[in-house]
Amino acid sequence: MGSLRSLLGLKHWRQSYSLWPMEATRPLSSNHPSTLYETDYMQWIAATVDKLRCQDYAHVDWANLIEEIEDMGKQERRSLKSNLIVLLLHLLKWRHQPAQRIGSWAGSIVEHRRRIHQALKDSPSLKPYLESVFAEAYRDAVKQAAAKTMLSVEAFPNECEFELAQVMDEDFSPKNSAKDL
Repeated sequence: MGSLRSLLGLKHWRQSYSLWPMEATRPLSSNHPSTLYETDYMQWIAATVDKLRCQDYAHVDWANLIEEIEDMGKQERRSLKSNLIVLLLHLLKWRHQPAQRIGSWAGSIVEHRRRIHQALKDSPSLKPYLESVFAEAYRDAVKQAAAKTMLSVEAFPNECEFELAQVMDEDFSPKNSAKDL
């Protein structure tokens, strides 16, 4: 969190999905020279870190540094929500398709709980965000579960039948009948 590796990961994520093209970081015109940020991101990171360590604040590319830091926070929230959606998806599949259960579902449940727990351990301030997106994440998980199971969206409850605390509890497993788990 907040490390050079996080910055690198964020940049890679940004380029991979092209949600923020490099041209959008600042308006360019034919008379605007390219900046190091635009031409060599890795060198820009090294130069920025060096300037910060030397306390050469007057020469830091503040606009791009601030944008990168803001994007890191957004990415952490997106990642947390994505892990919650996958966790809920597999809990729904576990609950609503007991005859089709496979080890990869259980493995995914364990893995995504671990990822969420780690994110909250690294940044406890994300817990209120997790709580605030729970209902929305559930709705997204229902859509995915319906598509993956070939069940109708109506086969799943409108509101999550599990509490967030249950979803995050390593010992919790949804039951579909008295003989299940």
